[in-house]
Amino acid sequence: MRKLVSAVLAATLLFTATACTGRSPGGAVDEDPYSESALRYGMAPVPHPDLTYQPDVVLVGGGGRSVRSVTADGLTWRIDGDAPRADDLAPGKVMFVTGRGVGRVLDLQREGGDLLVTIGPVNITDVIRDGTLEKQDIAIEDPVAYQAGEPIWAIPEEEADAALPTPSGRAGRSAPLRLAPLPPRPAQPAPIRGGGEVKSVVANFSTGVSLVSGAEVSFNYDRNGTKLFGRAALTFQQPKAGFYLSIKDGSVARAELSISGGFGIRYSFEAGIQDGQNIKAVLPIPVEFSIPMGTVLGVPLALTVSQTVKVTTAFGAKLGTIKGKGEFSLAGSLGYGYANGRFGPQVSKNFQRKESLINSLRGVPVGVMGLLIEHRVRFDLGFSAFVLKAGLFFEVSTAYGTTMGSAIGSPVAVCRGVGIGVWASYGVGYTILAPVVNVINKFLNLVKLSPINPSGKLGPAPYRIHSAEEVIPPGTKLCGTPQPSAD
Repeated sequence: MRKLVSAVLAATLLFTATACTGRSPGGAVDEDPYSESALRYGMAPVPHPDLTYQPDVVLVGGGGRSVRSVTADGLTWRIDGDAPRADDLAPGKVMFVTGRGVGRVLDLQREGGDLLVTIGPVNITDVIRDGTLEKQDIAIEDPVAYQAGEPIWAIPEEEADAALPTPSGRAGRSAPLRLAPLPPRPAQPAPIRGGGEVKSVVANFSTGVSLVSGAEVSFNYDRNGTKLFGRAALTFQQPKAGFYLSIKDGSVARAELSISGGFGIRYSFEAGIQDGQNIKAVLPIPVEFSIPMGTVLGVPLALTVSQTVKVTTAFGAKLGTIKGKGEFSLAGSLGYGYANGRFGPQVSKNFQRKESLINSLRGVPVGVMGLLIEHRVRFDLGFSAFVLKAGLFFEVSTAYGTTMGSAIGSPVAVCRGVGIGVWASYGVGYTILAPVVNVINKFLNLVKLSPINPSGKLGPAPYRIHSAEEVIPPGTKLCGTPQPSAD
């Protein structure tokens, strides 16, 4: 079996929650997390005597077997209209059909014998009122790769505008959303069992089966005279994870997350410009790697790993090249704890240089060449669809800033400068892809509802794991090294 890595977290969210006790009867039995329906749509929730759901949560029976299809953007679920408790769904309720199909109902339409349900984000405390979820010694292996298909924001603008909802009923918060029929959109691509490299999106996630064990992304930019390509990775070795999450009266009482196995960072890049323009771009990677964990107190959980790359160039001339690479050990373990209203990091730092970045810098800098690359790897444990995630999370953000001074201005020795910053962000919260937020907020604006944020978390400010800078020759001011930050 192919082992794949990840970090761990469990499920819970922000401070939004309602009161009252609501146990939902439901129709699901234990199932294989790698069955066909579970892989494609997620596992079904199972009522448990030690866990209480919020009163507006509707557990739709049948799990993945009740799901007909999901749009590529992950927002609209077509489910069997005759599934147990499907008749209880309504705008404002929380649909919980699987661990990948959970969210607040924004719109509901009937088409033949099916229901088309459009959902928005929820916190875990919007779903769970009382319960303690715990699991230790989780071996992370056998991942499933989920790729995004053509999302709603990729359709022609005039078609998207035509698909916007129109308010019906009274104006105000009670007015339901009514979507005009959307243009035909493909369903989400089938998941890929076994993870590994997904070449179409140039992302990789694996343990002990390739040159890179960990989460890696490669990037390639070639446009209008500016070229940039490289790789960035958070490496690790067969980690194990454990978590503890206690929710009382719809609030997080205690949370713990630990990930062991040893972590490192590695990257390489080449960049050049010839009559081109500087670039500043965030490159979300349209693939996620998910490790099904089965159910805990009947709640289906998964560990999901996603990545983002941000690139900024600061080329001071219209001609030049720069290249480099580096590798470092980072930490033996990552994690955090939350109790009595306070967070605390639990990171066993072990930062050591394995391959010097500054000594590897090469190029032909006609002018000053500056480059900043930020690689973010986020581990989410909880509910996870492609665009909506809610639960415990830990994100490692590594930024590399490199500068080479002009060879013309420094004929004896070209100055070189590097800066590196590694930050951790953690807590309990939700995320939703920014383009999806834009679409949903257009819906909400029409009926005068408050817009949603692309993320929300209960957590502290970013925690600095390591930061340093180095300039050669020492004391040279010609190299203004780009400074990584926690932003």
